[in-house]
Amino acid sequence: MNENIFKRNELLAQKVIKGLESRNMTGYYAENKEAALAKALELIPEKSTVTMGGGMSVHEIGLVEALQKGDYNFIDRDAYEDKRAAMLLAYDADFFLSSANAMTEDGIIVNIDGNSNRVSAIAQGPKKVLFIVGMNKICNDSDSAMKRARNVAAPINAQRFGLSTPCSKTGACMDCKSPDTICCQFLITRFSRHKDRIHVILVNDDLGF
Repeated sequence: MNENIFKRNELLAQKVIKGLESRNMTGYYAENKEAALAKALELIPEKSTVTMGGGMSVHEIGLVEALQKGDYNFIDRDAYEDKRAAMLLAYDADFFLSSANAMTEDGIIVNIDGNSNRVSAIAQGPKKVLFIVGMNKICNDSDSAMKRARNVAAPINAQRFGLSTPCSKTGACMDCKSPDTICCQFLITRFSRHKDRIHVILVNDDLGF
């Protein structure tokens, strides 16, 4: 990575971390995927019950593989025939893993969900929530974060899942009411009432969508 981009990301991450702190959340900066993985495993004690929503960034840093191989009770919903049962187990987990569709420079986290299991677990249930967020997800403010979530993350995810939504065909949000829409629930996390519940690892890399 270009040295100037690296320095810019490091400085921006510190601004985001201060924003998170002001919102009763905790942030960390990782220089690369390997450092992000090490920090995540440092935060998650062995024997913990861990589950997740559909976060590509969590896979991309190698965290899912590490949890599967390590001494953790990792609930892999893909291994369950009854997906709903696996999703319900998330609400009593020690750690819920996720990424973000977008984040603001002052620490607001934006997520959009179709089944809503991810945003509901972020909001309430699991003892701790750990976000893995690439610096490509950081936006200037709430408006730009929402635009990114709707016009970048949502169309790519709709295409990835082979859904028949207008955005999968046009590449941009059409504010649709398609039966296939994945924009069912919008969650804006602007403050955590419970200190030490929400942790965010900011990764100096482009992760997810």
